[in-house]
Amino acid sequence: MFQTITDTFECELNTLGYPRAALFVFCVALVAFNILSTVRAVLKQVHGAAVIEEQLSDYYVVEEVQATWRGLEIAVPAPDWQVFGGMEPVAFAQCLREWAERVDLQRFRKSKRGPKKPTTKKLLSL
Repeated sequence: MFQTITDTFECELNTLGYPRAALFVFCVALVAFNILSTVRAVLKQVHGAAVIEEQLSDYYVVEEVQATWRGLEIAVPAPDWQVFGGMEPVAFAQCLREWAERVDLQRFRKSKRGPKKPTTKKLLSL
């Protein structure tokens, strides 16, 4: 969990010299990780746990959410979001499942690293 938070949410900022500021950023990253965990859980339910564990990139999911959120803030007025605040958990879970069914997992595939190339030792000639 801490590795994912550090890598994808950039919670470790060098400029935060004040302990309270650093603690606040860390707490925000924990909340963001809980949201990511919820997204992963609903995707596992719809697409299968093995597919999500093996193929889904947390990095690409977080990048997509960050980019999309900026547009949603502009396009969707704040009152339109209030319906989700009063929604029963079962109804909200059903919405999440419906949205998860429409996710194109190919857009969020992990990048496979190629095999490491062996290093060759150079001999020094005098």
